[in-house]
Amino acid sequence: MNANVIWKGNLAFAGETDSGFSIPLDADAAVGGADGGARPMELIILGLAGCTAMDVISILGKKCQEVTRFEVHVDAPRAEQHPKVFTSAVIKYVVSGRNIDEASVLRAIELSATRYCPAQAMLGKVFPMELHYEIYEDEEGEGKHLVTQGIWQGLPV
Repeated sequence: MNANVIWKGNLAFAGETDSGFSIPLDADAAVGGADGGARPMELIILGLAGCTAMDVISILGKKCQEVTRFEVHVDAPRAEQHPKVFTSAVIKYVVSGRNIDEASVLRAIELSATRYCPAQAMLGKVFPMELHYEIYEDEEGEGKHLVTQGIWQGLPV
């Protein structure tokens, strides 16, 4: 896997990867950027969220769960002093659908955390992560109601 960044001026870069997609990178105007792209540290957390999300939704599909909406939220505070690394993360999986089985959601989270997600495996060696989940049941129309929520209590990530 390869990645390149090409300088566009000031603190703006175009990030390019093997997949051929270009991602604009920039910094906040307060530090000399033009606020024209994602911050590199944002991309690290976005990669974590995307990696585990793809695992979990794939596993839920294989378990024949009727998922109608799925989101993964990552809250990752950073140290106040440079180099301002991530100090921890809370990953919240929000699953909506019909008759979603809690055990299937927990197993999908477990498999992502312990077996499939390289971003989670790598970053979990650097800072602690809590894995939360919420399961919602779809109602008539556009509504939904919370069925259950919890924290995956598996092996340390």
